[in-house]
Amino acid sequence: MSEKVRILIVDDHTMIRVAIKNYFVNDDQVEIVEEAVNGEEALARLVDAQIDLVLTDISMPVMDGYELVGKVKLKYPELKVVALSMINESQQVKKMLETGVHGYILKNCDKEELKAGIIQVMNGEDYFSNSVAHEIVESLAKRKGAEGALVEIPLSQREKEVLRLMMKEYSNGEIANELSISTRTVDAHRRNLMEKTGSKGVVGLVIYAIEKGLV
Repeated sequence: MSEKVRILIVDDHTMIRVAIKNYFVNDDQVEIVEEAVNGEEALARLVDAQIDLVLTDISMPVMDGYELVGKVKLKYPELKVVALSMINESQQVKKMLETGVHGYILKNCDKEELKAGIIQVMNGEDYFSNSVAHEIVESLAKRKGAEGALVEIPLSQREKEVLRLMMKEYSNGEIANELSISTRTVDAHRRNLMEKTGSKGVVGLVIYAIEKGLV
């Protein structure tokens, strides 16, 4: 990226906003250009500001992160959104991921992880902290074991191959090389997968696949 990523940070705790702003004061790739204390204020900031990515907390007064992401997705579908929260409980994490966020990072992360997650999202990939991923997969695995086999949705063999590689965190280019197909074809398969499963994003698709026992 030739220009800095312009970020709106949304959090009702002043110390959190200040700390994150200080992280990137002299950074050559990331810049905090706007801040808000809740979802309602964030939407007001987005009207005039030029923002590339919204970094938002979940639990906030007036309008929480869930509602904010839903409204941002409707009004600014091209905007990247990453959740930044202390919540690492599987149901709450899953609820946020199902809104279509592009990433989920815990507040106890260091600057390096936060920046890496932001850059990865801006490069078109989803990102979520390792402990978040572990919590989700473990929870879903337990649920699958308790519920038994689930009915599989109708996916083609090629779509299943793409999905399995996505779950291994392969990029579009790596999937294309592995399956000897073009990146454009990979994009088409990803779109089809999300349409068939009703997922709003790649993370949601992976969660759906685990729940349905597809991989």
